[in-house]
Amino acid sequence: MSSAFEILQGARFFTKLDLRNAYHLVRIREGDEWKTAFNTPLGHFEYRVLPFGLANAPAVFQALVNDVLRDMLNIFVFVYLDDILIFSPSLQIHVQHVRRVLQRLLENCLFVKAEKCTFHASSVTFLGSVISAEGIKMDPAKVQAVIDWPVPKSRVELQRFLGFANFYRRFIRNFGQVAAPLTALTSVKTCFKWSVSAQGAFDLLKNRFTSAPILVTPDVSRQFVVEVDASEVGVGAILSQRSLSDDKVHPCAYFSHRLSPSERNYDVGNRELLAIRLALGEWRQWLEGATVPFVVWTDHRNLEYIRSAKRLNARQARWALFFARFEFVISYRPGSKNTKPDALSRLFSSSVASTDPEGILPEGRVVGLTVWGIERQVKQALTQTPSPRACPRNLLFVPVPTRLAVLQWAHSAKLAGHPGVRGTLASIRQRFWWPTREHDTRRFVAACSVCAQTKSGNSPPAGRLRPLPIPSRPWSHIALDFVTGLPSSAGKTVILTVVDRFSKAAHFIPLAKLPSAKETAQIIIENVFRIHGLPSDVVSDRGPQFTSQFWREFCRLIGASVSLSSGFHPQSNGQAERANQTIGRILRSLSFRNPASWSEQLPWAEYAHNSLPSSATGLSPFQSSLGYQPPLFSSQFAESSVPSAQAFVQRCERTWKRVRSALCRYRAQTVRAANKRRTKSPRYCRGQRVWLSTQNLPLKTASRKLTPRFIGPFRISQVINPVAVRLLLPRYLRRVHPVFHVSCVKPVLRAPARLPPRPPSLSRAHLSTGSVKSWTCVLGAVVIST
Repeated sequence: MSSAFEILQGARFFTKLDLRNAYHLVRIREGDEWKTAFNTPLGHFEYRVLPFGLANAPAVFQALVNDVLRDMLNIFVFVYLDDILIFSPSLQIHVQHVRRVLQRLLENCLFVKAEKCTFHASSVTFLGSVISAEGIKMDPAKVQAVIDWPVPKSRVELQRFLGFANFYRRFIRNFGQVAAPLTALTSVKTCFKWSVSAQGAFDLLKNRFTSAPILVTPDVSRQFVVEVDASEVGVGAILSQRSLSDDKVHPCAYFSHRLSPSERNYDVGNRELLAIRLALGEWRQWLEGATVPFVVWTDHRNLEYIRSAKRLNARQARWALFFARFEFVISYRPGSKNTKPDALSRLFSSSVASTDPEGILPEGRVVGLTVWGIERQVKQALTQTPSPRACPRNLLFVPVPTRLAVLQWAHSAKLAGHPGVRGTLASIRQRFWWPTREHDTRRFVAACSVCAQTKSGNSPPAGRLRPLPIPSRPWSHIALDFVTGLPSSAGKTVILTVVDRFSKAAHFIPLAKLPSAKETAQIIIENVFRIHGLPSDVVSDRGPQFTSQFWREFCRLIGASVSLSSGFHPQSNGQAERANQTIGRILRSLSFRNPASWSEQLPWAEYAHNSLPSSATGLSPFQSSLGYQPPLFSSQFAESSVPSAQAFVQRCERTWKRVRSALCRYRAQTVRAANKRRTKSPRYCRGQRVWLSTQNLPLKTASRKLTPRFIGPFRISQVINPVAVRLLLPRYLRRVHPVFHVSCVKPVLRAPARLPPRPPSLSRAHLSTGSVKSWTCVLGAVVIST
């Protein structure tokens, strides 16, 4: 990073690129794949491309990118592995540079991640630092990580902290001296014991991170200033240049060095001279051969004559030969004015004093600017609209034209994070007031499109329970569903569940695979219709077998209506879903020791299901459909010598009436219980816009946790019933059935003055069909990047 820092002089615009797949773009030389072999429980594997983790992988990939961009390196491009920085002095030139780099990458089949790139920016975060025209400073996120770092409890934790902090030592004045008590604890020769001095150094080092200044980019065409000083424990130096804008000296780099035991024996003059020697050696790449002779400031007057001295000891003679490589002037500066390098040299002392320098940036600068901006806008509006007497003295009255801006600042700004009504009101109440503040805030938050897309509601689902009509006889209304995901048993992997909605009787038919619509019809005829007759209604989900044209025509020919469940709402086919749960529970109990035997146990599971009383009717499915209960023992019921057909028919009729009455009572109980956990659905109308839940949509994103909870808005094309609507879906959602339960949608609300900026609908790239793209939430808007 230090080499990149040197070549950024004069740059005003920056672009950061991140290569996609990085090492996987490099092919392993043919015949060497065995060197990357590894074994897993699934078998033996070898890489065909360069994997992560190889010792020479970084060097190989760095050489590849350097070779591709060789004629641009260190001119307007800096590369570190898969991170590419493009820098230019003007926007017009920068656009040309970016095009050249992207064209070169395309020609070599190197692609970038659009979501991780930054184009034509005045400042970018690159390799842990923030680079801008002003200079280079630490990444605020990394600074916060150091500030929040807990006190180390062991030597390993301390080494981890120092390793992280050491990356930014060029920003920290006298880093080595401040960290000296901590560095001493990392030695295996000493016992790890957290002392007062270690705690003081730990706290001071974290404070130095918060006040680290912006380091300006060295300009070799202008004069450098080297400030040095030495104490009994260390030496310090600062490399600076005078700014052309404010004529003040700004730091370019810091240097500090802890004196060794032998160096501490030097007298004052030699320690000061050592400080100059070490500083010039540290920054020789800038100072040696400088265009303008640089100045060395020291508080030891005798050093002004060191270059003309006639008597030098051996050490001073060696240093004089080293000084001959530089063109500089030593200037005396009193100690009272040479405080900065003096502090660098003295912080190695055992007493860690709290001498925090004044920060370059005022505390809370970013938040302050945001508040000042909205305050300035409100105050400007107050010049035309005076404040009413009801406004509290410590608050600003917000006129009508600026209320939407205040609401957007308190809710939609990046620093706000889209809080709820309470959080938004808390921010507004700190500074602003108007009569309808609470009412407007509630309406604005309710109408926020970003909140509508990204937040899940805590209220019960919409839509009261609408149970299907109760049949009047057995097997007139049936429900179908498939049970999949079973282990192979005698060549069977699927179960077709057929449930009589009147008696709750069921047939469970094992199948080798999921059948087609034609095969399903043949199976139903052979196993259901030939025994129980033709039904008048068939309920099923929206599987491909039941949504096909063949199935609809088949049901029409047998005189049965087709009832399909609404999209992503399996409760519509609750009879079959419940039967699937029952058969799954029984099969687990019968075949858990040998799962592959489930097909042998399936007839017994069906018998158990049909012989046990139903909670809805109080009778077993056998009794409800056939009029009798199969005996468990042969002697349980004696056979009648002259059975009466009339008595049997009357008994069946009494049973069916009893079942229907029980079903009516059970349905009323179920509706009351279900509606306690549901809310009344909104009254939708045709043409109304709604948000669609993404909970069950086949999205393809990097992380489901960060995927929007709702997409849209989409218009309603038809209100099928109070709990189901049909939507006008775009073409990229053509594989999703457009009928949805009202619990899967929610209405689009309007803001007080106008709708907030509407984010784009979710791209088709997030569906399982299509190329992969990405989305990010930036400043309260969903942005689709390609």
